[in-house]
Amino acid sequence: MKKLELFEEAMCCSTGVCGPSVDQTLLMITSAFEALEKVPSIEAVRYNLTSSPEAYVNNLAVLKAMQENGANALPITILDGEIVKTGAYPTLEEIGEYTGVVFVNQSSASKG
Repeated sequence: MKKLELFEEAMCCSTGVCGPSVDQTLLMITSAFEALEKVPSIEAVRYNLTSSPEAYVNNLAVLKAMQENGANALPITILDGEIVKTGAYPTLEEIGEYTGVVFVNQSSASKG
C-alpha cells in the first residue's frame, strides 16, 4: 500500500473556501485527496499544523525540514516515508506520479 501524506501550514480549514477568496489550489488538493480515499491501495492523509501539531513533531523528516526552512518548508508532501516535495502543493500530475492514479480535469474533458 502506498502512503501519501501532506503536511500543511496552519489553516482554519482544509477546503480553501473560507476567507475572502476561494483558493483554487486547496480546492484541487481537497478533491484529489477525497478521490484517493476511495482507492483501496492508497492511504492519503492530510495534516494541518493547527489541528495536528503532534504529526509534525513525530515525523523526523518534517521536523528537520521545518527546523531548516521554517514555515517556508510547508506544505511538505511525503510518499512512503520520503519527502518528495516541499514549499508548494503537489500538482495533479505529481499526485498521479506518486500514486499511479490518473486524474481527469472535468472542465477540460467536458469541452472536447
